[in-house]
Amino acid sequence: MAKTYRVGIIGRTGKGDYGHGVDVAFTKLPNVEIVAVADEHEAGRAAAQKRTNANKSYASYRDMLADEKLDIVAICPRWIDQHRDMLVAAAEAGCHVYMEKPFCRTLAECDDVLNQLEMRHLKLGIAHISQYSPVVDTVRSLLRSGEIGDILELRARGKEDRRGGGEDLWVLGSHVFGLMRTFAGADATSCTATVLQSGHKVTKADVVEGAEGIGPLAGDNLQARYAFPSGAFGHFASRRGMGGSPTRFAIQVFGSKGVLEMESGYLAPAYILRDSSWSPGRTGKSWEKVTSAGIGKPEPRTDGSYEGGHIAAINDLIDAIERQRATRCSAEDARAIIQMIAAVFESHRFGGPVDLPLKARENPLTLMT
Repeated sequence: MAKTYRVGIIGRTGKGDYGHGVDVAFTKLPNVEIVAVADEHEAGRAAAQKRTNANKSYASYRDMLADEKLDIVAICPRWIDQHRDMLVAAAEAGCHVYMEKPFCRTLAECDDVLNQLEMRHLKLGIAHISQYSPVVDTVRSLLRSGEIGDILELRARGKEDRRGGGEDLWVLGSHVFGLMRTFAGADATSCTATVLQSGHKVTKADVVEGAEGIGPLAGDNLQARYAFPSGAFGHFASRRGMGGSPTRFAIQVFGSKGVLEMESGYLAPAYILRDSSWSPGRTGKSWEKVTSAGIGKPEPRTDGSYEGGHIAAINDLIDAIERQRATRCSAEDARAIIQMIAAVFESHRFGGPVDLPLKARENPLTLMT
């Protein structure tokens, strides 16, 4: 008989809440029992218990972990200032984890969490939901088969709304960095970046406390370039207030024979331009839609939503537990994404390229002089 997994849910009403419905996604799985919820906010805790039909509720997640024998902990808050502490506590309780992104505030925190998970052979999945999309599998297959030739560049931008710049890098850049690593097929080896605030290069005086528990943050306009082992280069940029509708929040992969574009999102379609000039205005070539079924084929699946992404990710985590394999977006992957974020500020601090992995494991903005 299939195992039923005992799940505890951690939320923080008013401080990241329950992410993008992470708690409710668990209610849609037949092999899950939601044992308890923990939330320091009394009304939020009561509401979460009601919508998840949890047996118990706790004001302290540490009490929940101590009292309940859990298999999986859902770390739901969008705010990340407590992510490291919640993750370590879950690991110490012997629990696997599914969590809202971003992972942790610093590489030092990431390192600590990885050590705690690895020494206990625990698995982690993180809600970079695009990584679980079957459309990504199709795109990777097209790239491997040379449909757009050799990969030359990978370009991505955030939403460039009021969060444009440093906050956009953290909150939305983390999604496209996951896709950039996937499509490049490797980790970046170096980063060169510049961070501006109101037109001038960011200095220590520009550093502020970021929203959503991010920690020290700066910049309303940033440009970053990453080198990959294949010889391809990745680019990320974000400038506050420069987004439109629809946004440019997506990744484009430029190859010697054409271009592939994909938005972030579970089951979001991709598009391919089979044109080596990258210029349909000159060639008359057209963009073609790519679904999980292939180029120009209708999407056969109907679970394309944020919740659908969570469900796919949780199922992937359970399968990884049972088969003793890595998840599709593991703690190692999550750390690599945080490293790409930190590298922007470290390169700016040094005024030139920095090699990856980074030697400095703290927030580079705290090291500015």
